[in-house]
Amino acid sequence: MTRVLAAGLLACLASGCLAFHQGPMPGEPAGATFAELEGARVRYLDTGGDGPPVVLIHGFASALETWAAVVPVLRERHRVIALDLKGFGWSDRPEGDYSPDAEARLVLALMDRLGVERAALVAHSWGSSVALALALRAPGRVSRLALYSAWVYEEQLPMFFHWSRLAGLGELLFGLYYNERPDERMALAFYDPAHLEQGLVDEVEAALERPGTRAAALAAARGQRFSEVEGRYPEVRAPTLLLWGREDAVSRLPAGERLQRELPLAELKVYPRCGHFPMLEAAAESSRDLVRFLEAGGGS
Repeated sequence: MTRVLAAGLLACLASGCLAFHQGPMPGEPAGATFAELEGARVRYLDTGGDGPPVVLIHGFASALETWAAVVPVLRERHRVIALDLKGFGWSDRPEGDYSPDAEARLVLALMDRLGVERAALVAHSWGSSVALALALRAPGRVSRLALYSAWVYEEQLPMFFHWSRLAGLGELLFGLYYNERPDERMALAFYDPAHLEQGLVDEVEAALERPGTRAAALAAARGQRFSEVEGRYPEVRAPTLLLWGREDAVSRLPAGERLQRELPLAELKVYPRCGHFPMLEAAAESSRDLVRFLEAGGGS
């Protein structure tokens, strides 16, 4: 078995499949906006306007397109900012720290670049760990938190991620298996796979083939050491809305109930017949709740 693993690792490394990458990539969308932040070239969206700012933070192996249905709803009354976190979408995949705290520093750098002193943060899945890290690092910069299907606890991590922490084994697993059948894995995140649009599948599959993606994904997986920070979640004092699919098989509802108990100012909304993407499977209901929650904060 050891020989098999060693042979697989050598083949993976020889192919260069775990190399990082910086700089433009083939097929970059026309008109995309980039900024140099924290040593990375980062794609972002800024709708502008005078409304209270809202920053949208996507989840693991995703990009700002996750919020395609949410941006039009929010931009009527808010300045909406979204970004591809380091290692994902069209942003750089440099070697380095991909922990939630490192990504939070990236978000803060973008806020600084855009002149945003304080904003509401809306995050999905692993992006919720980034939002919480930001709220712990710079509480005065966060007015409100809205977390969809939050992925923030050690107990949520699959064995694949635990094994990937081991030097060599992680490179083998991500080099050989990370991009295997993403369409099937994505379908498991939906209560009704009919909500999984082919365009979303195509975008994820294309992103997996971009240079540096697997190396960055492994670094981000290794950075998910939630046991070191989850004890601090009760320190977060920002009003928080948790939005959860009742049938979420990725980030199960008990995690949401635990987070509601631990965050001092949290409320939990649960959507029936909905999986890991409430913004898609419960689009009308979750967007209505999000708008009401953000409006309750006024201009703060």
